[in-house]
Amino acid sequence: MTDAKKPQKQPKANATAVAKLAGVSKWTVSRAFTPGAYVAPDTKERIMAVAAELGYRPNLLARSLTKRNTHIIAIAMDEFKNTHAMRILDAATKQLQARGYLALVLNITAGDDYQSVIEMADQLQVDGILFFANTLSNELFEIAHSLHSVPLIQICRNSEEHRNIENINIDGFQAGREIGQLLIAQGYHRFGYMKGPDTDSGHLLRMDGYQHELSLANLNVDLMLLAGKYERKAGYSIMKDYLLNTPAEQRIDAIFCENDILAIGVLEALYEAGDINSIAVVGFDGIDEADSPVWNLTTYDQQTEKQISEAVNRLTGENSDEQAAWRTGKLILRKSHIKR
Repeated sequence: MTDAKKPQKQPKANATAVAKLAGVSKWTVSRAFTPGAYVAPDTKERIMAVAAELGYRPNLLARSLTKRNTHIIAIAMDEFKNTHAMRILDAATKQLQARGYLALVLNITAGDDYQSVIEMADQLQVDGILFFANTLSNELFEIAHSLHSVPLIQICRNSEEHRNIENINIDGFQAGREIGQLLIAQGYHRFGYMKGPDTDSGHLLRMDGYQHELSLANLNVDLMLLAGKYERKAGYSIMKDYLLNTPAEQRIDAIFCENDILAIGVLEALYEAGDINSIAVVGFDGIDEADSPVWNLTTYDQQTEKQISEAVNRLTGENSDEQAAWRTGKLILRKSHIKR
């Protein structure tokens, strides 16, 4: 008994075959598939009919390479467990696709080989890199700029040490001031702040604005907690230890957490200890989970979709606006900032 012969894979139809059967030039076939290019309606209809019959699809990547424009934008990210990061990714991919661009997601989680990741983007000749991560390290900066001279825009962070990189970020200092004003107005006297990774405060400036506003009222940040990462369990663990090791009468009145995920972890620790209303909590980012009736988290919404829009406009050569609404967010008042 002989083995059944495997069906032969049919070769892909090409533009030459379409042109020959449609009775036109290969150049005309190319124009028929180019948005905005003129081809006589009856000719284009005939070309499309032949292409459909042969199963022809143009190789957009190959064609774009000849024009030195691939319509691929790399999105470099870390902290994929961070809900805000997923919100960024969702908004960025939607906006890029709406403009006819493909998103290439690069996972640059700390400890991974930056070189190989960025080389992958370089080999695909991306048109730009949208950078959303906790820290733009000197190593990553040098790799990105030495391999392929493409525009690099960082969002939701500042980068004073890399001055030739564009930054799209809200006024974090003013945001921190507004949160400080809110908590001072509640009559609190002992204040805390919870950081994620131990990065330079200049990357965000929200802690600086918070401290500045407290100082104007002759108050201080009495407690600085370092979670190490933007994860709910990290916020929960740090606050749980604080509650176990600090007598109730010595605890802070209010805490500003660097993002909503940390704030939710803090609220979980308070809830577990039976003290959910003993410390006022404010987060940052405006993620969907903050609106949960369980947490009622007061937060500062960055309105990141506006920042993404500005960054994508710059990377794709569309009009940008230096003074647009993307520079400001808004304070969303719920109940977690009220100590009862």
